[in-house]
Amino acid sequence: MEIRRDRYLKKLIRKRNNGLIKVITGIRRCGKSYLLFSLYYDYLINDGVPEDCIISVPLDDDDYVEYCDPQKLNEYIKSRMTDSKKHYYVFIDEAQYAITTKEMKDPDVPIRLYGVLNGLLRKKNVDVYVTGSNSKFLSSDIMTEFRGRGDEIHIAPLSFSEYFPVSGKDKYDAWQDYLFYGGLPHILAEPDNESKEVYLDRLNSEIYMRDIVERYDIRDVDALDSLMRVIASAIGSLSNPLRISDTFKSNGYKSISIPTISNYLKYLTESFIIQKAERYDIKGRKYIGTPLKYYYTDLGLRNALLNFRQFEETHLMENAIYNELIYRGYKVDVGVVDLRVNESGKRIHKQLEVDFVVNQGSKRYYIQSAYALPNQEKIEQEQASLIKIPDSFKKIIITGGNTPVWRNDYGITIMGLFDFMLNEDSLDY
Repeated sequence: MEIRRDRYLKKLIRKRNNGLIKVITGIRRCGKSYLLFSLYYDYLINDGVPEDCIISVPLDDDDYVEYCDPQKLNEYIKSRMTDSKKHYYVFIDEAQYAITTKEMKDPDVPIRLYGVLNGLLRKKNVDVYVTGSNSKFLSSDIMTEFRGRGDEIHIAPLSFSEYFPVSGKDKYDAWQDYLFYGGLPHILAEPDNESKEVYLDRLNSEIYMRDIVERYDIRDVDALDSLMRVIASAIGSLSNPLRISDTFKSNGYKSISIPTISNYLKYLTESFIIQKAERYDIKGRKYIGTPLKYYYTDLGLRNALLNFRQFEETHLMENAIYNELIYRGYKVDVGVVDLRVNESGKRIHKQLEVDFVVNQGSKRYYIQSAYALPNQEKIEQEQASLIKIPDSFKKIIITGGNTPVWRNDYGITIMGLFDFMLNEDSLDY
């Protein structure tokens, strides 16, 4: 089964030979290697690049473990570049394996891999691509070390528009599977539901948990596991370390300090397992800070953490909409509308929430996620915050199912979930 990742493939093609190191980031098993080593490799071959000019080094493969030493990696790549008149493409997969824990944790320790990559950039006949499953490998460190020569392409698990055409099911059944088992590409190859659940359980315990524990030298593994479950239970809810600490106490979990919770949250976001949406004061045009919302990058991993027992479609739909917006390249915040209202003869302060404030360049959209709009009362409830926003940017309510797109008397667009998820231009309808 071939899954086309055309959005990402086109980005790589546009960035080809641009003089920068292309850094492909994303959660483990989301398809980074497939994008680079299969789709992009095939594109280069079909475009006339000789096979011996593509140097592939998958550092998570036992056959290449010796090249996790940056010096040996450098020697190997140079040994393959035998003709100065040829143009070479270097693919390094899971590059964080060439960075030691000490290098990762201590900002005063130089990361030797960066020197290798910078050395390759100085050669005019080399185009370099690396993948990584941890944003600490990219973030401020890599941009500093590459001196503005790093170019990130972040990829996610399959969007529903990528998942549905190869699922072999109608869109309703495909959607239920997508919410339950997520969009990691290998899920589509598993033969039955039991196999899917086993696969996701194994990824959580053997890949993601182990990666974080080893990378950050975590001693209290049970505490990290408990935190992941708390966040998984609270997707779409406002959270901060203090609230999470209180949740631990009220649910009988072992007590974890607030600084430790903050560090664990940082590790989970750096590993792309969760993503955070900050709160934005729409009228005041400023960020509020904590609390904020956390969403899981893949819903299947989230559900597996909870033993597939908490299937609240309202929250899962909100998480899926957030992931879709990120996939399309938008910046996404949680909106807050501050109001002064009269209640029982008193002037009180009130805050209304907008699920998503969505930005891209000069474009902005305000979006509410509503699983169902069964009556006018529910419509009024969902649109209350949107009506109070004092600007003319587009306001949208996305509701479950296949509701036709329409616009009400307040100028608010109401569209069905499938119209939104399956059409990348849906926000501009």
